[in-house]
Amino acid sequence: MVFLEGFESFNLEHIIQLLLAIALGGVIGFEREIKHRPAGLRTHMLVSLGAAIFTIISISFSTDQARIAAAIVTGIGFLGAGSIISTRGQMHGITTAATLWIVASIGLCVGVGQYWIAIIGTILVFVVLQIKKVEEKITPKDNSDVF
Repeated sequence: MVFLEGFESFNLEHIIQLLLAIALGGVIGFEREIKHRPAGLRTHMLVSLGAAIFTIISISFSTDQARIAAAIVTGIGFLGAGSIISTRGQMHGITTAATLWIVASIGLCVGVGQYWIAIIGTILVFVVLQIKKVEEKITPKDNSDVF
């Protein structure tokens, strides 16, 4: 039966990997979403999922897996660049670009089976994103007295 062709290599671990990639990307994306950043929940979930899929496929079918990983990093660079906006000499979206980049690496980790690195990396990214609250408390509100 032609329809079932390709299902002989069905692997439950791959399904779990894809779901984990979505979940971990979602954690970071949720944080970006509640802060109303250019790339939010769905974007981060999709980037992580895409990186995991490319990684799983490269491991399954490619003789040069490092090439796929390098292509993921390069491709995400273009996505990140698109999220950076310059307005009146100020740059916006740099942190969002960085989170897209790191979410791709998390998806890549999941794709190669490095689940603990992906989970701990996600937690660390979430913690780092919370530093903004600390920055706001220690940074002077009025910059006129800085110089």
